[in-house]
Amino acid sequence: MKYIDEYRNEAEAQKFVQAIQQVVTRPWTLMEICGGQTHTIIKFGIDRLLPQEITLVHGPGCPVCVTPLELIDKAIAIARRPGVIFTSFGDMMRVPGSEADLLSVKAQGGDVRMVYSPLDAVKLAQKHPDRQVVFFAVGFETTAPANAMAVWQANQLGLDNFSILCSHVVVPPAMEAILGSPHSLVQGFLAAGHVCAIMGYWEYDPIAAAYETPIIITGFEPLDLLQGIYMTVAALEERRWGVENQYVRAVTREGNQPAQDLMKQVFMACDRPWRGIGVIPLSGYCLQPEYTAFDAAERFEVTGITAQESEICIAGEIMQGLKKPHECPVFGTLCTPERPVGAPMVSSEGACAAYYQYGRVLEIDRAV
Repeated sequence: MKYIDEYRNEAEAQKFVQAIQQVVTRPWTLMEICGGQTHTIIKFGIDRLLPQEITLVHGPGCPVCVTPLELIDKAIAIARRPGVIFTSFGDMMRVPGSEADLLSVKAQGGDVRMVYSPLDAVKLAQKHPDRQVVFFAVGFETTAPANAMAVWQANQLGLDNFSILCSHVVVPPAMEAILGSPHSLVQGFLAAGHVCAIMGYWEYDPIAAAYETPIIITGFEPLDLLQGIYMTVAALEERRWGVENQYVRAVTREGNQPAQDLMKQVFMACDRPWRGIGVIPLSGYCLQPEYTAFDAAERFEVTGITAQESEICIAGEIMQGLKKPHECPVFGTLCTPERPVGAPMVSSEGACAAYYQYGRVLEIDRAV
């Protein structure tokens, strides 16, 4: 297919592999910070094409995976309320809470519906004025504009039966938290192209300078990733740091200004807990004071719900680049897509799901 096949050309991919082989002289550890990039890397075996000096680790770039257990439990508590239509993207439906998931609530009679856009939930609120419609607003900066638009539109329409359970997170503070950890292995980042299509990449300059780390804005196809890896390794070898843009066909430095303006109108920065990682200051979005009437957690009084993360799931270590999915003691045994222990095995962007889906169940090392 035009515009896809051209970024999956094997001959061109080999040229990038050879270029990487020629430039690398020592071991480097790189992190991609997007679940879509993770799946491309594993699906196409990009990590196995690279010289042994280069190690790819997988960051907290899957919004479903970083949503904490207590948010899932809050969603389930709301979805069980009579008179509620609880809406969500499909990935969140099977993420296990402490005792259930949203699909099991649906099976027990709860009105839980999968939607393809938060605006679908707004339409449901218009169609069912006698019901409370809640949308599970999960995601990075990529989905924030659409969720902000849903809240803005509901406000314009005077819909007092629409609200969102907000679990938005943002990328730059997570990158700083990873780089600032004394256990960090990361020496260079492949940044998420779709996030930067919205936000631009001006926010990354201070991070690159503070930690003397190259950050390469990268797309999602094999050639994008190979070129991004080459650019990162070349910068490391030359002892350069800063931000470079591989994904020039979609990303500008300033990003999508109207989308950013809408997000600022509806959301504000707040501290946010990340699954397996903990609270990262100012790493999320919550509603501005003038829109708090649309906060489902407050409306349904579930703010006091807490939960204890699984002791056997190592999702936090995986998403910080400290371990790979196959190093988890329950990977592929007690934890499978059919019976997941943690969110990274459920989500279509989860690293554990990628390793399982593409045959890395028994992988122990990099051997081909």
